[in-house]
Amino acid sequence: MTQPDDVLRAARARKVRIATAESCTGGMIIAALTDIAGSSDVVDRGFVTYSNAAKEQMLGVQAATLDAFGAVSEQVAAEMAQGALARSAAGLAVAVTGIAGPGGSERKPEGRVCFALADAQGVRVETVEFGPLGRANVRQATVAHALSLMLQALTSADDQP
Repeated sequence: MTQPDDVLRAARARKVRIATAESCTGGMIIAALTDIAGSSDVVDRGFVTYSNAAKEQMLGVQAATLDAFGAVSEQVAAEMAQGALARSAAGLAVAVTGIAGPGGSERKPEGRVCFALADAQGVRVETVEFGPLGRANVRQATVAHALSLMLQALTSADDQP
């Protein structure tokens, strides 16, 4: 499992600053990173945008996107990540939005989380169905997956010619 200090080391090696845009995790990703002493050299900021209004005001997510796809969608996650990148000094932004539970619906079940990464290469999105693990477990799984995605993004560039 990817540890926060793995992400920080990779960001330092690449000289990349990090920003997060979080909904369902309520700041747990940025907290995991900033729990590590000295993280301020690569962690720029975290946006906790739990409400749709916060997503629009703080990250520039379009109301039309929220209306068309709902807050838990790859489209909104992508706009969240792009907004975090544009509104920070970061070179890599991760965004998460999902249904931590309890609850959900047939169309958007508990445990569905949409992820987005934004950097100079563009935006990559994916949806993970963690299932009805319970709120705390879905949130922890989301943090772990977000850290893994960030580490992959930071180290995959090392494989480029």
